[in-house]
Amino acid sequence: MSRDIDYGNLMHTAMRGLIKTVLTDVSESGLPGAHHFFITFNTTHPDAQMADWLIDRYPTEMTIVLQHWFENLDVGDDGFAVTLNFGDAPEPLYVPYDAIKTFVDPSVEFGLRFENADDEDDQDPDEDEVADLDEREETEPHDAEVVSLDSFRKP
Repeated sequence: MSRDIDYGNLMHTAMRGLIKTVLTDVSESGLPGAHHFFITFNTTHPDAQMADWLIDRYPTEMTIVLQHWFENLDVGDDGFAVTLNFGDAPEPLYVPYDAIKTFVDPSVEFGLRFENADDEDDQDPDEDEVADLDEREETEPHDAEVVSLDSFRKP
């Protein structure tokens, strides 16, 4: 019986472990320097937890920002919980690691992207939703703008 080494899944497991390690450090010591994170995740993941109004607004995926205001960052084995501010309304979220699609720290030009065959076939960048957590007023859902990571590179 022959079997192959599943390098793709092994790499995803290692990358999710890196995210867990980084978030654990932030939960214990805070964000150092200019570090901040853009985390895009699949809101339809069965273990993702968020308010119903957020699910209505971001029915397939959402990008959160851990930068200026976040509380109760609790990092677990399978995911992390955090309270974020949406238009002056604190909302708790739970994000499983395997729901994460991208993890970016633009302050140091670091990013991870998790892809699978379904993403390549079904992904339409015009359908992505983005949550802008620094906004203080309610806005209608809008199409996300695809941004190259090159725009975050320092000259």
